[in-house]
Amino acid sequence: MRAQAKDKSASTGATKQRGLMLILSSPSGAGKTTLTRLLLQDAALDLKLSISVTTRTRRTSELEGVHYYFVSKAEFEKMLADKELLEWAQVHGNFYGTPRGPVEERLASGGDMLFDIDWQGTKQVQKSAPRDVVTIFILPPSMKELRARLERRAEDPADVIANRLDNARHEIERWPMYDYVIVNRDIQEALADVKAILQAERLRRARQHENIEGFVGKLLSEG
Repeated sequence: MRAQAKDKSASTGATKQRGLMLILSSPSGAGKTTLTRLLLQDAALDLKLSISVTTRTRRTSELEGVHYYFVSKAEFEKMLADKELLEWAQVHGNFYGTPRGPVEERLASGGDMLFDIDWQGTKQVQKSAPRDVVTIFILPPSMKELRARLERRAEDPADVIANRLDNARHEIERWPMYDYVIVNRDIQEALADVKAILQAERLRRARQHENIEGFVGKLLSEG
């Protein structure tokens, strides 16, 4: 979809369309990480994941530079002081942040960036780049199912799971600040919904204005 749009722009001499930031947020266990993985596996979508930095201890299933860049608290504070982070947040006692440089480079080249961040980070990005961002909040079908998903993951002790469930209730209350909300009853249905949103946002007039304006001018000049 995006690749075809780029080819058409090149043939008409239109200005390259700026990319967008697609943000997925959810309480822990609601499905945003799985949706992120499935979106990235679809090469036709041409999405690139924004890799966050975090002070959290690496889980056994995680890889450096793939899931996160794991840094010390001192390193994180230096990045924050040097204004190298697009957004940052403290979640479950750990710090998370998005490096600014790779995101701006990707958008300027016309590519889209995918984010897996919480509501605190989302709010900061919405404030700093309102025209570039599209936000989606993923809800679990029930709190009972959310607990079951966290327990099946078998990565956290019982007290951590209890804390995540408590935090989930506060996170869920933030749903009105998002552009779109999806209830993840079935992962494939939720994935289809996200893809539909992405396609519609790529076609939004405000994002295509320069390209379409040139095309329409050429169209109307034809005999």
